[in-house]
Amino acid sequence: MPILENAKQALERITGLARPNPRDLPHLAQTCTANTYTFDDDGQTPNNPAFPLIHYLSAVSLPDEFDPAAVIEDLFAANGWGDAWRDGIYDFLHFHTHAHEVLGIARGHGSVQFGGARGRTLHIKAGDVVVLPAGTGHQRLSASEDFLVVGAYPDGSDYDEPKPWEVVHDDAVAAIAEVGAPDSDPVYGKDGPVCRLWVR
Repeated sequence: MPILENAKQALERITGLARPNPRDLPHLAQTCTANTYTFDDDGQTPNNPAFPLIHYLSAVSLPDEFDPAAVIEDLFAANGWGDAWRDGIYDFLHFHTHAHEVLGIARGHGSVQFGGARGRTLHIKAGDVVVLPAGTGHQRLSASEDFLVVGAYPDGSDYDEPKPWEVVHDDAVAAIAEVGAPDSDPVYGKDGPVCRLWVR
């Protein structure tokens, strides 16, 4: 899937084919509740002591005339979340120590464990968006065959993706504490829930 999606992404960026017009992007962000979850450090997965995970249900409208991944990419980029990729979610536990991450579901559905072994399983579907603060453990448990995710990071982020046993836990905790709140919500911009909820 990544090779095909990367080719589509490149073609869409060059031609504009199947991509929404920038002026249409605000209308593709749907009003919804910000469901929040906090996870404690379990000794393996640091999670984030300051910022909650945010799950937006049906946050993005995905009209048939557009490539759904392109809609999500462009919406994220317009709000300062870039370096986007298209793929699934790894089936092993990992987290990011230097960057927050947003996951937008472009196609299909899946079950993902967030927060590590003592975390929570969320069922996510096309149009949903999950905003993960740095340190939040995540791994795919199951997914439909057409499951496609767009991931992105606040502009200027330094991305990594260690498994718990690949880092010194105290070093990971210290690195996560240095990652400040982003300037903008990836879906709703400067006035979005991330800007209100992610305050130290």
